[in-house]
Amino acid sequence: MTAPPRTRSRRGEGDRLREEILLAAESLLIETASQDAVSIRAVAEAVGVTAPSIYRHFVDKDMLLLEVCRHSFARFADALGEVLHDGPPEDRLDALGRAYVRYALDFPEHYRIMFMARFELSAQEYAEEMVSDESSFGLLLRVTSELIDSGRLRPELATRGPLHVGILFWSTVHGLASLLVAKPGLPWPDRDLLVDDLVTGALRSFRADPA
Repeated sequence: MTAPPRTRSRRGEGDRLREEILLAAESLLIETASQDAVSIRAVAEAVGVTAPSIYRHFVDKDMLLLEVCRHSFARFADALGEVLHDGPPEDRLDALGRAYVRYALDFPEHYRIMFMARFELSAQEYAEEMVSDESSFGLLLRVTSELIDSGRLRPELATRGPLHVGILFWSTVHGLASLLVAKPGLPWPDRDLLVDDLVTGALRSFRADPA
């Protein structure tokens, strides 16, 4: 739906317009389930402004989607944080893995932008966005650190540190999540069983005592 034309923003209202643009882009992404459908023109029509008004805040569509992505990372971190409990670190990592795939299935286009699209970010920006203590990856590193400290990890893995272990686990769950997002029409077997076997198998392979 096209919003009615709006008057020019008064001084100090630019931040509010920027937030409206982001909300419109995210809504279009959810409604259409297509990154291609989120054009500058479509976002401008949804907000009720002209395309140049969008470009005053975002240099191009990629930068607009990247900012939507940053919002998605914050929501993603909240979703992972909600499943954590006070149990053993192995159980906490199990919960993270399952929540990870669930988020990908609930928000496939967001997940595609977050983890399957290529944006030109500097190493510093990646560090700030993904590896900060408040991020989803920072949460993963904390849990893998706890797992190493528990003594339950294979010694050769433990000596390589939480970053190594975290990326091993991340790449495992991302493999299934990205396939489910990229190929939703395939005749998949029961998805819950797939996730269960994948996460359980990954954690078993990490243990000092697989039994």
